[in-house]
Amino acid sequence: MGRRIVVSGGGTGIGLAAAETFAAEGDRVVILGRRAEVLRTAADKLNAAYGPDLVTWTSADLSDPEQTRRAAEFIAADGGVDVVVTNAGGNVAASNDGTLEGIADQYQRNFAANVLTAVLLTEALLPHLTRPGGRIVHLSSVAALRGPGSYGGTKAALHTYTFELAKRLGPEGVTANAVAPGYVEDTEFFGDRGTPEFIAQQIGQTLTGQPGTPVEIAAAIRYLASPEAAYVTGQVLHINGGAQLGR
Repeated sequence: MGRRIVVSGGGTGIGLAAAETFAAEGDRVVILGRRAEVLRTAADKLNAAYGPDLVTWTSADLSDPEQTRRAAEFIAADGGVDVVVTNAGGNVAASNDGTLEGIADQYQRNFAANVLTAVLLTEALLPHLTRPGGRIVHLSSVAALRGPGSYGGTKAALHTYTFELAKRLGPEGVTANAVAPGYVEDTEFFGDRGTPEFIAQQIGQTLTGQPGTPVEIAAAIRYLASPEAAYVTGQVLHINGGAQLGR
């Protein structure tokens, strides 16, 4: 039997692609998110393709401690966890009204959506994570290097949390890394902001003249989650077509 994988934000986009990558290898996958119907549809699709009951789901707002606790209890009831992929979040407050109250709300909402969802789920599942051999992969963004501030700052915070986890868990044989994509097509991330002009501008920033795909990001997640990546920890893997050069 394969490993047991947890993917937050697993109903669409990069999270769904990651869940499919693991399910295709025979791993048991639990997908999480806020929208029950989206998760149910995704699980049904993957189970039909790769085997009945291979993918299960539970809905939760992972920025809420009690809902996260219940989700972790649901997951742990079926055994331990080998891999945690925190993909929930997004630029949920892309703008503000210019008032101090509006700015505070923007920063707080993005912090809750991107930092708390990753930290709370990870910490809730740590007691159930395989030792040695456990893997933690956080989804960051090119925005962590270049903004915008309220969203990019939350992704930069995930980098420091990744480093903290790598130091804390390394002696136990657990790795922690992050993947930071640039523009990726076929996701819900940009919503109404994803106009043809916006997309062309994003692709124009790359050196390859093409967007990333969820499958490409999922492949990177799969590598960092693999037994072969035991010597890789505390790293941020940037995948952005050269839109932001390495450092």
